[in-house]
Amino acid sequence: QVQLVESGGGLVQAGGSLRLSCAASGRTFATYTMAWFRPAPGKERELVAVITWSGGITYYADSVKGRSTLSRDYAKNTMYLQMNGLKPEDTAVYHCAARGVPGFQTMPAAYEYWGQGTQVTVSS
Repeated sequence: QVQLVESGGGLVQAGGSLRLSCAASGRTFATYTMAWFRPAPGKERELVAVITWSGGITYYADSVKGRSTLSRDYAKNTMYLQMNGLKPEDTAVYHCAARGVPGFQTMPAAYEYWGQGTQVTVSS
């Protein structure tokens, strides 16, 4: 089993920044690909960003591209999402997810491990 714990959310004004963290514990060797998701209208969850184990592949949704940067600290088994230029439409609960097998995936169903989420609220 893998446990994921998110942190770093909060209330910021539009244009501000936050760094979300996702700390993995347990069978962390299984955390090959990691991603961030958030709820979206008409969808259960929409993909925000993905990073593979090696960090060789990163993907960002159009809605956050150019404003966000993913990174991983392998010594700490932690993934980070730096979000800049935050907009009110970024307001959501952000969930960290991990996929226990290699491979780049964008669908929520492909990820078997999930955190409880961290709330991001952006005021206008």
